[in-house]
Amino acid sequence: MSDGKVIAVVGATGTQGGGLARAILDDPEEGFTVRALTRNPDSDAAHALAERGADVVQADLDDQASLATAFAGAHGVFGVTNYWEVFSVQREQAQAANIARASVEAGVHHVIWSTLEDTRKWIPLHDDRMPTLAENYKVPHFDGKGEADGLFAEAGAPTTYLATAFFWESLFGMVARGDDGVLALTLPMGEARLPGIAGEDVGRTAYGVFERGDELIGSRVAIAGEHLRVFEMVATLSEVLGEEVRYQDVPPEVFRSFGFPGADDIGNMFQFKHDFEDDYVGARDLDVVRSLNPELQSFEDWARANKDRFGV
Repeated sequence: MSDGKVIAVVGATGTQGGGLARAILDDPEEGFTVRALTRNPDSDAAHALAERGADVVQADLDDQASLATAFAGAHGVFGVTNYWEVFSVQREQAQAANIARASVEAGVHHVIWSTLEDTRKWIPLHDDRMPTLAENYKVPHFDGKGEADGLFAEAGAPTTYLATAFFWESLFGMVARGDDGVLALTLPMGEARLPGIAGEDVGRTAYGVFERGDELIGSRVAIAGEHLRVFEMVATLSEVLGEEVRYQDVPPEVFRSFGFPGADDIGNMFQFKHDFEDDYVGARDLDVVRSLNPELQSFEDWARANKDRFGV
């Protein structure tokens, strides 16, 4: 295989990057190879990728030089950051800038940046329908990534902006048994549709973007697996888990008060998705996603494959 088809995958041992790494490894005839970037090349996940043929290299998102070294000779870069690891928009954006600048320094042909909407385009800071957080954001973990899109353009990186959606894996920690013994999913979504996707499919769809060559450079591709209402999701979960799962719809202000780390941020996120449902859903054309990822999972298929991970 040509070194020109090396894809350097940031976060290759994580959900999104891992999905991309496995998609490439599953399709050796396409001519791509995986360079798996990780802070810990001795982890079990890193060893598993190495055993399948990935080139595992150590790199640090806080160190642009280490990224430029890791990107050297690569055809493509998949860039992702994890707000929930650092709880800092500023640090996350610094990491995004490092990815962008290192990609240009290394002469990378195609970058995919895993991003989200900047919700302030819909609900500005002065709008009191939703509390402003950390003085400058409505939904920090969304707004910071959306704002970081400009860093890639500023650096001159040839970028596809891959806007993700609610990861269904988040439900593992959200479906909980109440005091009455009944399982419940508590969300402030009313009857609005909630675009969601299996984490693995983010990586698979990114692979489809790389397969398209230059076609999607400079484009924004917003993705989801299905657009489901929460009552539809709990009906499927009830069938899959073999017991009732109740939908507890609460106002956003109640969700924001739950007190876990980031509750206000996540509460604002769901309010944004509810209040601007048509825009958020409309950006995610499922036919486009399926054209990039023909194996795109339905929620039911994903739930059946992962039912033991709910631990309820």
